[in-house]
Amino acid sequence: MDKGRRLAFDYGDVRIGVAVSDPEGIVASPRDFIENVASKDDVAFIRSLRELMEEVQPIYVVIGLPLHLHGGTSAKSESVRAFAGLVAQITDAKIFFVDERLSTVNAAASLRAAGKSAKTSKGLIDSASAATILEAALMAEKSQGQPSPLHFGDTS
Repeated sequence: MDKGRRLAFDYGDVRIGVAVSDPEGIVASPRDFIENVASKDDVAFIRSLRELMEEVQPIYVVIGLPLHLHGGTSAKSESVRAFAGLVAQITDAKIFFVDERLSTVNAAASLRAAGKSAKTSKGLIDSASAATILEAALMAEKSQGQPSPLHFGDTS
């Protein structure tokens, strides 16, 4: 595996969960989420994304792609692809999509197991979900040599 940090996003209409790996690509750690204010303040939103990219300098970016349980794309998939297009304008890092089905459910279960209530974990769940997405990408990278068969620009 290449050395360098990886970055993951769990895109949501209100909050965008963020997770970052260590330079060896072993551990995915949740970070503070980003308020999704793109429609209200594009300049501040883009600035916060740029600052994150400059800080992390990811070797790749993973974005959770919401799919239906049967595997087909959802209406939310188009919003995620638009967000990926924005990220692509900010970084030269390759962008991969990872199937995010059940990532929020798994993140919520993990937080409950850690003793966090739904009310207190509302802000944590998005970034915990991003960490789940990044963990899936890291496992795929270790076994397949890349984080996902789907990368930005794929029509699948």
